[in-house]
Amino acid sequence: MRTAKPTKSVKALNGGLLLLAEVGCLAGAARWGFARDVPTPFARLLAAAAPALLIGLWALFGARRAKYRLRGGSRTAFEIAWFGAGVLALAGVGDTGGAVLLAALAGVTKATATRLGR
Repeated sequence: MRTAKPTKSVKALNGGLLLLAEVGCLAGAARWGFARDVPTPFARLLAAAAPALLIGLWALFGARRAKYRLRGGSRTAFEIAWFGAGVLALAGVGDTGGAVLLAALAGVTKATATRLGR
């Protein structure tokens, strides 16, 4: 039995949903930083530093033109840890629903991207 080739719109939709999961991860990290029980200037610093750390890690290891681009199992482990940080950040501020939604969105879009050969 032959399977149908995915259309460009399916790939584009999955890419858009994956971008939404990435932004959700960064937003969760910022929310975690701002929710810390520290004076406001430090909370703002943490709210900026937490997503900046995730962005830096993605630039080094996850991006297409990353200096130390990971492949295979190490890439999978990195992405689980990266998205897991966002999930844990949301759970850490008490947003269980957001954490579950982010985990599901990241899992489904990454599985679909793998199936599509991306």
